[in-house]
This record gives sequence, structure tokens and C-alpha cells, in this order.
Amino acid sequence: MALDMDWKEIADLNKDPGLNDAQAIMDWASRSGLKLGLASSFSAEDTSLIHLLHSAIEKNPEAAGRLHVFYLETGRLHEETLQTLEECRKRYPGVEFRGFFPDRERVEALIRNKGLFSFYDSIDNRKECCFVRKVEPLNRALNELDGWITGLRQSQSVTRANLPAFQLDTDHGGILKLNPLTSWEESDVYSFIEENDVPLNALHRQGFPSIGCAPCTRAIQEGEDIRAGRWWWENPEHKECGLHAGGAR
Repeated sequence: MALDMDWKEIADLNKDPGLNDAQAIMDWASRSGLKLGLASSFSAEDTSLIHLLHSAIEKNPEAAGRLHVFYLETGRLHEETLQTLEECRKRYPGVEFRGFFPDRERVEALIRNKGLFSFYDSIDNRKECCFVRKVEPLNRALNELDGWITGLRQSQSVTRANLPAFQLDTDHGGILKLNPLTSWEESDVYSFIEENDVPLNALHRQGFPSIGCAPCTRAIQEGEDIRAGRWWWENPEHKECGLHAGGAR
């Protein structure tokens, strides 16, 4: 649903010195009165955000009715990711976790017509698979929300270098998009996890800095870019699935 906010209000939020850290942004979300979903792939960034969300709800229990975590169950997730989901369910009581699945008929048609691994054949095929398994379910997840919360960080890729904490997401009808961790470095994420005993996806210990579907994600080698393991057969400028369209992907 469209948000009753304009670009000036968003700019003011980004300039507000009281909203210059991740917990403050999450606390703002809990007080805002907005219906918001935290999009989670159960990466280190996302479990950190779940911890922050849980803290915000503990301070403002009324927010539990408006804030939740959602995830896209693409049918191709790593077992370790699903295990992390279950660990988060136990670790953070009071936080609701909602799974969104791809349309069965679309998945069946894609596999019937192009096979199980068509995404390796071309960028268009890969984007088609991402649309069926991720983008369309995301659109359903966002349909009834005032905004969403992501684990995007500026240092993750060249496509995210200018990412603000607050955005109007015109690609999804003008809803709010919050990126509380935008200024965090990777070291900040892991320090936070260690200090707060946050669940950590076991794939990270196996060399996966970025986590997606199993066939499209691999561990990286020392010195490689942190996004090198996502769609590694493509050039860096193509490495988005369509979830984060526009200027802050």
C-alpha cells in the first residue's frame, strides 16, 4: 500500500541525528504505527536485524501486532538456512515468522519447459527463475505492508554504494524501505553477532558471505568480493535478482 510520506520527509529522517544507528532505526519502526515486514534470508545481517527487531518489540510490545519477519521459501534453500530459521523461532519468542512460497503452477511450468537448471544458460533465464521463485512471492508479501526492512549494506556491492537508511520504494508502490545496517561493515555484523549471541547461519562458517538459493550461491575464495559467490557465472553489474530494483539494489 502507498505510504503517506514524501521525499522531503524521507530526507529529514535520513538527516535525523537520533536515527544514526541500527537499533534507533528499529525502535523508530516500532513506534511509527506502520505495518512493516523484515525480509530475511537468514544471513548474518538478517539474524542481526531479527535480534534488533526483538529488542524493539520488547520495549514496545504493542508493535508485535505490526512488525513481523517474512522469508521467501523458494524451494531451493540450503538446509542450513532452514535450520537457522528454526533457531531464530526458538531464540526470539514473540516475533512472528511468515513464509511465502512461489506459485506452484508457475514453478511446474518453468521446470517442465526449461528444466531444473535453466538459470545457468542465460541472464534472462536466471531472471525468470528469480521472478517466479522470489520476486512474485515478495510482491505478495509486500502487498499489505506500509514498508519493509532489509539487511542491505553499502559495502556489499557497487550497486549499493549510496544506499540510505530510509527510502521510498517506488518499485513497490511507494512503500517505505528501511535499511538499518546500511553503514555497517562486515566486521560490525560479526562483532554484533558475537556480542549478542545472535544465531549464525552455518554457511557463513563454510565461506559463504552472501546466502541465497543453493544452486546459485557458492563459497568464495580469500580476496574475492563478498558478492562473488552469488550468480558467480555472471558479471558483477548483473548480480541482482529483482528484489531490490532501482537505484539501491
